[in-house]
Amino acid sequence: MKFLHRSLSLLFIVVCSLSWVTASANSHDDFLECLYSYHPNESSSITQVIYTETNSSYLALLNSSIRNQRFSTPNTPKPLVIVTPLNISHVQATIYCAKKHGLEIRTRSGGHDFEGLSFVSPVPFVVIDLVNLRSVDVDVENEEAWVQSGATVGEVYYRINEGSTNLSFPAAVFRTVGIGGSISGGGDGSLFRKYGLSADNVIDAQLVDANGRVLDRRSMGEDLFWAIRGGGGGSFGIVISWKIKLVHVPSTVTIFSVGRTLEQNATQLLHRWQYVAPNLPNDVYPVVTISTTNASENGTKTVLATFVSLFQGGANEFIPLMQERFPELGLVKEDFIEMTWVESLLFMNGLSNETSEILLDRSNRYTILPPFVKSKSDYVREPMPEIALQGLLLHLLEVDEGGTAVQNFYAYGGIMDEISETETPFPHRNGTLYKISYVIAWQEEENNNSQRYISWMSKLYSYMGPFVSKSPREAYVNYRDLDIGSNNYYGKTSYKQASNWGRKYFKNNFDRLVYVKTKTDPKNFFKHEQSIPPRLHYST
Repeated sequence: MKFLHRSLSLLFIVVCSLSWVTASANSHDDFLECLYSYHPNESSSITQVIYTETNSSYLALLNSSIRNQRFSTPNTPKPLVIVTPLNISHVQATIYCAKKHGLEIRTRSGGHDFEGLSFVSPVPFVVIDLVNLRSVDVDVENEEAWVQSGATVGEVYYRINEGSTNLSFPAAVFRTVGIGGSISGGGDGSLFRKYGLSADNVIDAQLVDANGRVLDRRSMGEDLFWAIRGGGGGSFGIVISWKIKLVHVPSTVTIFSVGRTLEQNATQLLHRWQYVAPNLPNDVYPVVTISTTNASENGTKTVLATFVSLFQGGANEFIPLMQERFPELGLVKEDFIEMTWVESLLFMNGLSNETSEILLDRSNRYTILPPFVKSKSDYVREPMPEIALQGLLLHLLEVDEGGTAVQNFYAYGGIMDEISETETPFPHRNGTLYKISYVIAWQEEENNNSQRYISWMSKLYSYMGPFVSKSPREAYVNYRDLDIGSNNYYGKTSYKQASNWGRKYFKNNFDRLVYVKTKTDPKNFFKHEQSIPPRLHYST
């Protein structure tokens, strides 16, 4: 029976593969012909934004914003066509023609996609790359801005800072993250403990739905407007632009960054940090980055915990605060550096020696991690025992020399405790002490051995189970992780199956997201392995 099951599975894969090839051959030309005929008077305009595999720029464009090279191998399925729309009509045409000829659409902006869902599909597909839709129009007087989804976080920060050095937006730290994808999943960052998430500060949006209609907040209705602000990308339509509320930042901010090894009581300090960081004033953004390093005494490998905090104010206020709240860290005046807000953005990106123009650089050339990556996430609601933290840190020492492992602890608290879990689909609010991201990365020459790194990550994740949030074990949708569950891609997805991953990302908000999906995209045109399925695609 087991042999028969395996044979049938292999036959299914072969049939699907043959279907993919046949559909590709049949759909490719028909889709292109449809695009040209959709804009008969603008054939030159639409031609400028279409890239097929015969185009010399196709591969460079496809790879231009792929941050995780696990999804850029010769065996990775490639899109039949990449469309880089210059205007909304190009998006409408692509949706219309993809529907007509049975192609799937994947949409990407920045490309920080941990599982490649914005540019890889198991069925014939088209990528809409929003790289040309990245304008940032800042209204300083009204403290608002219209931001197109293709802009990176760095571009948004730069353009706002051009208009006013005392305004900004609560968004992700890393400059090459796409603003559209970040908002779609919530978007936490260095201002979120004071002002909430990116999604909490959106006041309007412009979306193209599965029928090609262009909707704003009023015409889409409050349910859909709620869903797109944290419900994850790729489920409800293509958001072209967001109207965001700008927030105030001071002329001077202060940062410290100090490292402590295992031999310098890193475990005990991290244990204490759990109690201190979530209860610091809202103006403080506390982070700990944990990695391995060589001990200076004998050159053996040890664990380094780097404690970093950004304070919206001057050192004279920050120094006594930290010395009172966290004396165990042993901070001295020389550890604190005052700078401007935009300089702090460079500092947090490891670009202190660069000018602010580097925020406009969309490339990934300054990353310090190897290019092949597997990531996971957790939320912690009760402080971990010191012995459990010791075990977590020691896991890092088990990584083979070819891999680089990093753990990041991001303190929550602040205003996040005051915002209801149902305000947006992002539910990780009151009672969350901190979020953990786990990353294992390796070089290309090690990719043949990738399974050993992924297995290491699975072992670490299993170890952490008793110490993190439960029922459900929560995860951050912007750190996509197919290990926690995925849709049945070639058939109907049961409600129970979708709930496996859905409740981890959205808790009880998952049911409302399903309701919105059923109402706005009942035929499930916008979909991927972890998209919200409509009710009529369920079996109970």
